[in-house]
Amino acid sequence: MARKAICKDTIKAKTIADMQTLRVYKPEYDRLIEIYAELCEQYERLTKDFVSSGYQCTAGTGAGGEKKSPVVAALENLRKDILQYSDRLCLNPKAISTIDI
Repeated sequence: MARKAICKDTIKAKTIADMQTLRVYKPEYDRLIEIYAELCEQYERLTKDFVSSGYQCTAGTGAGGEKKSPVVAALENLRKDILQYSDRLCLNPKAISTIDI
């Protein structure tokens, strides 16, 4: 059975629910949550493209060599960005352990 694509609005709602459960949600964070949700949606879409390409990790260069696939590079950057936003939103164990609720 094919997995349904996750959209930004679903990610945003889930993120807010998770933050409310952790008691760290404030409406003032909505702009950050919106960006985080967009990053997660992009990551989801690029991962789907990467899988459908057969996990193609390299791409040819004009000089006949090989370099990292643009999709792989984008996924790596998105992972870093998502981790930074999840820290700011207290959505990972490291971040939540550093605050006093």
